[in-house]
Amino acid sequence: MQQQTAVVIGASGMIGNLVTQQLLKDEAFAKVRVLVRKPILLQHPKLETVVVDFADLNDYQNKLGSGDCIFSCIGTTQKNVKGDNQLYRSIDHDIPLNAATLGKAAGFQSFLIVSSVGANAASSNFYLRLKGELEDAVSAIGFNSLHIFRPSMLLGNRKEFRFGESIFQGVFKALSVLLMGTLKKYKAIEGDILATAMVNAAKQEVQGKHLYEYEAIELLARS
Repeated sequence: MQQQTAVVIGASGMIGNLVTQQLLKDEAFAKVRVLVRKPILLQHPKLETVVVDFADLNDYQNKLGSGDCIFSCIGTTQKNVKGDNQLYRSIDHDIPLNAATLGKAAGFQSFLIVSSVGANAASSNFYLRLKGELEDAVSAIGFNSLHIFRPSMLLGNRKEFRFGESIFQGVFKALSVLLMGTLKKYKAIEGDILATAMVNAAKQEVQGKHLYEYEAIELLARS
């Protein structure tokens, strides 16, 4: 299999960082280009760090460059946007959608994105509706290979410490053992497992649209 060039959007976050680290260690990838709003400390011979103005589509297009697969791992929180839903949308919806649109035009074959369990464009919940709208929009672009990951609570160490979330993670992880059957998709999952699944999906180079929830993510991470 020919080595790939991967682009990561959101490399400064937990999942984006884990995906980037795994891509750098994987011989299936010759180059890893990360698009960030400000420089990151990570250095590696395969790594190309590019500072981009995501609001400037010309800059975004130029910095995206060419390659094989795009990993969209970007996301924010209501705390970070101070309750500004329009700002939230510009980060969680517009940046990934623009990456997909520009990436398709640039010839990328695969797009892999972190969404959320329960994502639904018809949901009354702002977050789940946003994720559902994004899934629908990305699906309409027509990538040869589209992988949508729908995790529930993500476990792991974040650069930004969130006291309430750290407590909730522990509680949610303990309760996850009780989630069976149709509720299994709501189980908490380790961030590194999700990252492994995403990288494995890119290496498989399978065509079509693929949705992954808890069990499928766990299975793909072991493949």
